[in-house]
Amino acid sequence: MAIAILYREELLEYDFGPGHPFRGDRYEIFPRFLKERVPQDDNYRFVKADPATEEDLLTICSKEYIQFTHDYYKAAHAGQLDHIKFGLYQSMDNMPFETPGNIEEAARLIIGQAKLGCDLVQKGTYQKAVSIGGGMHHAKTNFGEGFCIYNDVAFAARYLINNYKLERVLILDTDAHAANGTYDYFYDDPHVLLIDLHQDPRTLYPGTGFAKDIGDGKGKGFKVNIPMPPNAGYDSYYRVFCEIVEPLVREFKPQMIIRNGGSDPHPDDGLTDLGLPVRGFHMIGERVRHLADQVCQGRELDLIASGYNKGVLPYAWLALIAGLAGWNIEVEEPEPVTRKFHKDPAYAETKLVEAEIKSNLRPYWKCFQLPNPIQF
Repeated sequence: MAIAILYREELLEYDFGPGHPFRGDRYEIFPRFLKERVPQDDNYRFVKADPATEEDLLTICSKEYIQFTHDYYKAAHAGQLDHIKFGLYQSMDNMPFETPGNIEEAARLIIGQAKLGCDLVQKGTYQKAVSIGGGMHHAKTNFGEGFCIYNDVAFAARYLINNYKLERVLILDTDAHAANGTYDYFYDDPHVLLIDLHQDPRTLYPGTGFAKDIGDGKGKGFKVNIPMPPNAGYDSYYRVFCEIVEPLVREFKPQMIIRNGGSDPHPDDGLTDLGLPVRGFHMIGERVRHLADQVCQGRELDLIASGYNKGVLPYAWLALIAGLAGWNIEVEEPEPVTRKFHKDPAYAETKLVEAEIKSNLRPYWKCFQLPNPIQF
Protein backbone atom coordinates (compact mmCIF):
# COMPACT_ATOMS: atom_id res chain seq x y z
CA MET A 1 0.00 0.00 0.00
CA ALA A 2 1.37 3.41 -0.96
CA ILE A 3 2.20 5.92 1.76
CA ALA A 4 1.42 9.63 1.59
CA ILE A 5 4.36 12.04 1.29
CA LEU A 6 3.13 15.46 2.37
CA TYR A 7 5.15 18.05 0.49
CA ARG A 8 4.89 21.37 -1.30
CA GLU A 9 7.62 23.41 -2.97
CA GLU A 10 6.73 26.31 -0.69
CA LEU A 11 8.56 24.45 2.09
CA LEU A 12 11.76 25.85 0.58
CA GLU A 13 10.71 29.15 2.18
CA TYR A 14 11.55 27.68 5.62
CA ASP A 15 14.99 29.21 5.25
CA PHE A 16 16.75 31.41 7.81
CA GLY A 17 19.13 32.85 5.21
CA PRO A 18 22.68 32.29 3.90
CA GLY A 19 25.10 31.23 6.63
CA HIS A 20 22.41 29.86 8.95
CA PRO A 21 22.54 26.10 9.78
CA PHE A 22 18.90 25.61 8.72
CA ARG A 23 18.32 26.29 5.05
CA GLY A 24 15.31 25.50 2.90
CA ASP A 25 17.26 23.69 0.19
CA ARG A 26 16.86 20.43 2.14
CA TYR A 27 13.29 20.47 0.79
CA GLU A 28 14.65 20.45 -2.73
CA ILE A 29 17.46 17.95 -2.14
CA PHE A 30 15.35 15.19 -0.63
CA PRO A 31 12.34 15.06 -3.01
CA ARG A 32 14.74 14.90 -5.95
CA PHE A 33 16.76 12.14 -4.25
CA LEU A 34 13.58 10.19 -3.47
CA LYS A 35 12.29 10.38 -7.05
CA GLU A 36 15.67 9.23 -8.40
CA ARG A 37 15.88 6.23 -6.08
CA VAL A 38 12.27 5.05 -5.69
CA PRO A 39 9.53 5.20 -8.36
CA GLN A 40 6.15 6.40 -7.14
CA ASP A 41 4.16 3.44 -8.55
CA ASP A 42 2.53 1.82 -5.52
CA ASN A 43 5.23 3.09 -3.16
CA TYR A 44 4.13 6.64 -2.39
CA ARG A 45 2.04 9.58 -3.51
CA PHE A 46 2.93 13.24 -3.09
CA VAL A 47 0.06 15.04 -1.35
CA LYS A 48 -0.31 18.82 -0.93
CA ALA A 49 -1.74 20.34 2.24
CA ASP A 50 -3.16 23.79 2.90
CA PRO A 51 -1.46 26.07 5.43
CA ALA A 52 -2.79 26.12 8.98
CA THR A 53 -5.50 28.60 9.87
CA GLU A 54 -5.36 31.01 12.80
CA GLU A 55 -7.76 28.70 14.61
CA ASP A 56 -5.38 25.77 14.10
CA LEU A 57 -2.45 27.71 15.53
CA LEU A 58 -4.44 28.81 18.56
CA THR A 59 -4.65 25.17 19.70
CA ILE A 60 -0.91 25.27 20.45
CA CYS A 61 0.08 28.98 20.66
CA SER A 62 -1.06 32.19 22.28
CA LYS A 63 -2.57 34.88 20.08
CA GLU A 64 0.20 37.33 21.02
CA TYR A 65 2.91 34.90 19.98
CA ILE A 66 1.24 34.15 16.65
CA GLN A 67 0.82 37.85 15.89
CA PHE A 68 4.43 38.75 16.69
CA THR A 69 5.82 35.75 14.81
CA HIS A 70 3.73 36.50 11.71
CA ASP A 71 4.61 40.20 11.66
CA TYR A 72 8.30 39.77 12.44
CA TYR A 73 9.11 37.12 9.84
CA LYS A 74 6.99 38.83 7.20
CA ALA A 75 9.02 42.00 7.72
CA ALA A 76 12.30 40.05 7.78
CA HIS A 77 11.43 38.44 4.46
CA ALA A 78 10.88 41.91 3.04
CA GLY A 79 14.34 42.96 4.21
CA GLN A 80 13.28 44.79 7.37
CA LEU A 81 15.37 43.15 10.12
CA ASP A 82 14.10 44.96 13.22
CA HIS A 83 15.04 42.92 16.31
CA ILE A 84 13.08 44.94 18.88
CA LYS A 85 11.18 42.54 21.21
CA PHE A 86 12.57 39.53 19.30
CA GLY A 87 14.04 37.99 22.45
CA LEU A 88 10.64 38.03 24.14
CA TYR A 89 9.21 35.55 21.65
CA GLN A 90 12.12 33.83 19.87
CA SER A 91 15.58 32.56 20.78
CA MET A 92 18.64 33.97 19.03
CA ASP A 93 19.06 30.82 16.92
CA ASN A 94 15.71 31.66 15.29
CA MET A 95 16.93 35.09 14.23
CA PRO A 96 17.10 35.15 10.42
CA PHE A 97 20.15 36.23 8.52
CA GLU A 98 19.95 38.48 5.48
CA THR A 99 17.52 37.40 2.70
CA PRO A 100 15.60 34.76 4.64
CA GLY A 101 12.67 32.90 3.15
CA ASN A 102 9.04 33.46 4.05
CA ILE A 103 9.56 31.45 7.22
CA GLU A 104 6.27 32.01 9.03
CA GLU A 105 4.13 31.07 6.05
CA ALA A 106 6.17 27.89 5.56
CA ALA A 107 5.76 27.15 9.28
CA ARG A 108 1.99 27.37 8.84
CA LEU A 109 2.26 24.90 5.97
CA ILE A 110 4.11 22.45 8.23
CA ILE A 111 1.22 22.61 10.72
CA GLY A 112 -1.22 22.15 7.83
CA GLN A 113 0.65 19.04 6.73
CA ALA A 114 0.45 17.58 10.24
CA LYS A 115 -3.30 18.22 10.25
CA LEU A 116 -3.85 16.62 6.85
CA GLY A 117 -1.57 13.71 7.75
CA CYS A 118 -3.71 12.96 10.81
CA ASP A 119 -6.87 13.14 8.70
CA LEU A 120 -5.52 10.88 5.95
CA VAL A 121 -4.46 8.20 8.41
CA GLN A 122 -7.46 8.37 10.71
CA LYS A 123 -9.92 8.26 7.80
CA GLY A 124 -8.11 5.29 6.26
CA THR A 125 -7.11 7.04 3.04
CA TYR A 126 -3.51 6.05 3.80
CA GLN A 127 -2.17 3.82 6.52
CA LYS A 128 0.94 5.98 6.93
CA ALA A 129 1.80 9.57 6.10
CA VAL A 130 5.17 11.34 6.07
CA SER A 131 5.35 15.12 6.50
CA ILE A 132 8.50 16.49 4.89
CA GLY A 133 9.48 19.50 6.99
CA GLY A 134 7.77 18.27 10.16
CA GLY A 135 9.16 17.69 13.62
CA MET A 136 9.53 21.23 15.01
CA HIS A 137 9.78 19.91 18.54
CA HIS A 138 11.53 22.83 20.29
CA ALA A 139 8.75 25.39 19.78
CA LYS A 140 6.56 26.22 22.78
CA THR A 141 3.25 27.98 23.41
CA ASN A 142 4.79 31.45 23.66
CA PHE A 143 8.37 30.95 22.50
CA GLY A 144 10.14 29.66 19.41
CA GLU A 145 13.62 28.18 19.55
CA GLY A 146 15.97 25.64 18.03
CA PHE A 147 15.01 26.63 14.44
CA CYS A 148 11.37 25.81 15.33
CA ILE A 149 8.51 28.32 15.01
CA TYR A 150 5.32 26.28 15.52
CA ASN A 151 5.35 22.80 17.08
CA ASP A 152 3.64 20.45 14.62
CA VAL A 153 4.39 17.43 16.84
CA ALA A 154 2.32 18.91 19.66
CA PHE A 155 -0.32 20.07 17.20
CA ALA A 156 -0.74 16.56 15.73
CA ALA A 157 -1.17 14.96 19.16
CA ARG A 158 -3.68 17.58 20.31
CA TYR A 159 -5.55 17.39 17.02
CA LEU A 160 -5.90 13.61 17.32
CA ILE A 161 -7.14 13.90 20.91
CA ASN A 162 -9.50 16.82 20.30
CA ASN A 163 -10.88 15.93 16.86
CA TYR A 164 -10.72 12.13 16.83
CA LYS A 165 -11.18 11.58 20.58
CA LEU A 166 -8.12 9.38 20.82
CA GLU A 167 -7.21 8.48 24.38
CA ARG A 168 -3.69 7.16 23.80
CA VAL A 169 -1.19 8.79 21.43
CA LEU A 170 2.47 7.84 21.23
CA ILE A 171 5.08 10.43 20.30
CA LEU A 172 8.40 8.77 19.51
CA ASP A 173 11.11 11.38 19.06
CA THR A 174 14.39 10.11 17.59
CA ASP A 175 15.94 13.51 16.83
CA ALA A 176 19.42 13.98 18.33
CA HIS A 177 18.16 16.94 20.39
CA ALA A 178 15.74 16.62 23.29
CA ALA A 179 12.13 17.56 22.59
CA ASN A 180 11.90 20.29 25.21
CA GLY A 181 8.94 22.00 23.55
CA THR A 182 6.91 18.83 23.12
CA TYR A 183 7.70 17.82 26.71
CA ASP A 184 6.37 21.13 28.01
CA TYR A 185 3.08 20.67 26.17
CA PHE A 186 2.39 17.21 27.63
CA TYR A 187 4.41 16.87 30.84
CA ASP A 188 1.24 16.26 32.91
CA ASP A 189 -0.91 14.57 30.24
CA PRO A 190 -1.44 10.79 30.57
CA HIS A 191 -3.03 10.59 27.10
CA VAL A 192 0.36 11.17 25.47
CA LEU A 193 3.27 8.80 25.94
CA LEU A 194 6.39 10.71 24.88
CA ILE A 195 9.48 8.56 24.35
CA ASP A 196 12.43 10.77 23.51
CA LEU A 197 15.79 9.37 22.35
CA HIS A 198 18.41 12.10 22.21
CA GLN A 199 22.04 12.85 22.91
CA ASP A 200 22.97 13.25 26.58
CA PRO A 201 21.71 16.76 27.49
CA ARG A 202 24.97 17.51 29.33
CA THR A 203 26.64 17.56 25.93
CA LEU A 204 24.08 19.10 23.54
CA TYR A 205 21.39 21.77 23.14
CA PRO A 206 18.83 22.29 24.64
CA GLY A 207 20.32 20.82 27.83
CA THR A 208 17.07 19.13 28.89
CA GLY A 209 15.76 15.57 28.80
CA PHE A 210 17.47 13.77 31.67
CA ALA A 211 16.41 10.24 32.58
CA LYS A 212 14.94 11.50 35.85
CA ASP A 213 12.49 13.75 33.95
CA ILE A 214 9.41 11.53 33.71
CA GLY A 215 6.58 14.06 33.74
CA ASP A 216 4.40 15.31 36.57
CA GLY A 217 0.91 14.93 38.00
CA LYS A 218 -1.25 12.51 36.05
CA GLY A 219 1.42 12.44 33.34
CA LYS A 220 4.13 11.13 35.62
CA GLY A 221 5.70 8.05 34.08
CA PHE A 222 4.32 8.89 30.63
CA LYS A 223 7.33 11.03 29.68
CA VAL A 224 10.35 8.87 28.96
CA ASN A 225 13.68 10.53 28.29
CA ILE A 226 16.44 8.30 26.93
CA PRO A 227 19.71 10.30 26.96
CA MET A 228 22.02 8.46 24.57
CA PRO A 229 25.73 8.69 25.40
CA PRO A 230 27.90 10.56 22.87
CA ASN A 231 29.01 8.22 20.05
CA ALA A 232 26.08 5.84 20.67
CA GLY A 233 25.68 3.75 17.52
CA TYR A 234 23.60 0.98 15.99
CA ASP A 235 23.88 -1.51 18.86
CA SER A 236 22.95 1.11 21.45
CA TYR A 237 19.87 2.22 19.52
CA TYR A 238 18.82 -1.36 18.82
CA ARG A 239 19.11 -2.27 22.49
CA VAL A 240 17.12 0.76 23.61
CA PHE A 241 14.34 -0.14 21.17
CA CYS A 242 14.22 -3.74 22.36
CA GLU A 243 14.55 -3.01 26.07
CA ILE A 244 12.65 0.25 26.58
CA VAL A 245 10.71 1.51 23.57
CA GLU A 246 8.95 -1.65 22.45
CA PRO A 247 7.87 -2.96 25.89
CA LEU A 248 6.43 0.47 26.76
CA VAL A 249 4.58 0.82 23.47
CA ARG A 250 3.06 -2.64 23.72
CA GLU A 251 1.84 -1.94 27.25
CA PHE A 252 0.52 1.54 26.44
CA LYS A 253 -1.24 0.34 23.27
CA PRO A 254 -1.40 3.71 21.44
CA GLN A 255 -4.20 4.30 18.97
CA MET A 256 -1.77 6.13 16.71
CA ILE A 257 1.99 6.67 16.54
CA ILE A 258 3.68 9.98 15.74
CA ARG A 259 7.42 9.68 15.11
CA ASN A 260 9.66 12.65 14.48
CA GLY A 261 13.35 13.16 13.79
CA GLY A 262 15.70 13.37 10.82
CA SER A 263 19.34 12.58 10.15
CA ASP A 264 21.13 14.34 13.00
CA PRO A 265 22.03 11.20 15.03
CA HIS A 266 24.42 10.28 12.18
CA PRO A 267 28.15 10.49 13.09
CA ASP A 268 28.87 12.95 10.27
CA ASP A 269 26.02 15.34 11.08
CA GLY A 270 28.23 18.21 12.16
CA LEU A 271 26.14 19.64 15.01
CA THR A 272 25.82 16.46 17.10
CA ASP A 273 28.02 13.70 18.52
CA LEU A 274 26.13 10.44 17.99
CA GLY A 275 27.09 7.43 15.88
CA LEU A 276 24.00 6.02 14.16
CA PRO A 277 24.84 4.76 10.65
CA VAL A 278 22.38 4.85 7.75
CA ARG A 279 21.32 1.25 8.38
CA GLY A 280 20.35 2.38 11.88
CA PHE A 281 17.83 4.82 10.46
CA HIS A 282 16.34 1.98 8.42
CA MET A 283 16.15 -0.09 11.59
CA ILE A 284 14.23 2.67 13.37
CA GLY A 285 11.74 2.98 10.52
CA GLU A 286 11.32 -0.77 10.33
CA ARG A 287 10.75 -1.23 14.06
CA VAL A 288 8.24 1.62 14.11
CA ARG A 289 6.40 -0.08 11.23
CA HIS A 290 6.25 -3.38 13.13
CA LEU A 291 5.07 -1.65 16.30
CA ALA A 292 2.34 0.22 14.43
CA ASP A 293 1.18 -3.03 12.82
CA GLN A 294 1.03 -4.71 16.24
CA VAL A 295 -0.70 -2.03 18.30
CA CYS A 296 -2.67 0.39 16.09
CA GLN A 297 -3.51 -1.24 12.74
CA GLY A 298 -0.43 0.34 11.15
CA ARG A 299 -1.54 3.94 11.75
CA GLU A 300 1.50 6.22 11.87
CA LEU A 301 2.43 9.82 11.09
CA ASP A 302 6.11 10.54 10.42
CA LEU A 303 7.60 14.03 10.68
CA ILE A 304 11.06 14.60 9.14
CA ALA A 305 13.07 17.82 8.93
CA SER A 306 16.32 17.73 10.89
CA GLY A 307 19.89 17.05 9.83
CA TYR A 308 22.78 19.41 9.18
CA ASN A 309 25.05 17.51 6.79
CA LYS A 310 23.32 17.75 3.43
CA GLY A 311 25.46 14.93 2.03
CA VAL A 312 24.09 12.56 4.68
CA LEU A 313 20.55 13.94 5.00
CA PRO A 314 18.86 12.37 1.93
CA TYR A 315 20.35 8.93 2.61
CA ALA A 316 19.23 8.86 6.25
CA TRP A 317 15.77 10.26 5.44
CA LEU A 318 15.27 7.70 2.70
CA ALA A 319 16.43 4.89 5.00
CA LEU A 320 13.90 5.97 7.64
CA ILE A 321 11.04 6.09 5.14
CA ALA A 322 12.07 2.82 3.45
CA GLY A 323 12.01 1.02 6.80
CA LEU A 324 8.68 2.59 7.71
CA ALA A 325 7.05 1.78 4.36
CA GLY A 326 8.61 -1.68 3.98
CA TRP A 327 10.31 -0.88 0.67
CA ASN A 328 12.75 -3.56 -0.40
CA ILE A 329 15.64 -1.22 -1.20
CA GLU A 330 19.14 -0.84 0.19
CA VAL A 331 20.33 2.62 1.15
CA GLU A 332 24.11 2.83 1.33
CA GLU A 333 26.31 5.10 3.43
CA PRO A 334 27.22 8.26 1.48
CA GLU A 335 30.80 7.86 2.81
CA PRO A 336 32.55 4.93 4.53
CA VAL A 337 31.90 4.81 8.28
CA THR A 338 35.00 5.72 10.25
CA ARG A 339 36.79 2.90 12.07
CA LYS A 340 35.72 4.38 15.41
CA PHE A 341 32.12 3.29 14.74
CA HIS A 342 32.79 -0.22 13.40
CA LYS A 343 31.97 -1.34 16.94
CA ASP A 344 29.57 0.74 19.03
CA PRO A 345 31.89 2.67 21.39
CA ALA A 346 29.10 3.66 23.78
CA TYR A 347 27.33 0.32 24.21
CA ALA A 348 28.44 -0.32 27.81
CA GLU A 349 27.39 3.19 28.86
CA THR A 350 24.04 2.77 27.11
CA LYS A 351 23.31 -0.27 29.29
CA LEU A 352 23.83 1.90 32.39
CA VAL A 353 21.41 4.50 31.02
CA GLU A 354 18.89 1.75 30.33
CA ALA A 355 19.12 0.50 33.92
CA GLU A 356 18.51 4.00 35.28
CA ILE A 357 15.46 4.51 33.07
CA LYS A 358 13.93 1.18 34.06
CA SER A 359 14.48 1.97 37.74
CA ASN A 360 12.78 5.36 37.38
CA LEU A 361 9.80 3.94 35.49
CA ARG A 362 9.31 0.67 37.38
CA PRO A 363 6.56 2.08 39.64
CA TYR A 364 4.51 3.09 36.57
CA TRP A 365 4.92 0.24 34.06
CA LYS A 366 4.40 -3.50 34.53
CA CYS A 367 6.85 -4.31 31.72
CA PHE A 368 9.71 -3.08 33.91
CA GLN A 369 8.54 -5.03 36.95
CA LEU A 370 9.09 -8.37 35.20
CA PRO A 371 12.38 -10.22 34.74
CA ASN A 372 14.32 -8.93 31.74
CA PRO A 373 13.48 -11.27 28.81
CA ILE A 374 16.32 -10.12 26.56
CA GLN A 375 20.00 -10.57 27.26
CA PHE A 376 22.81 -9.08 25.18
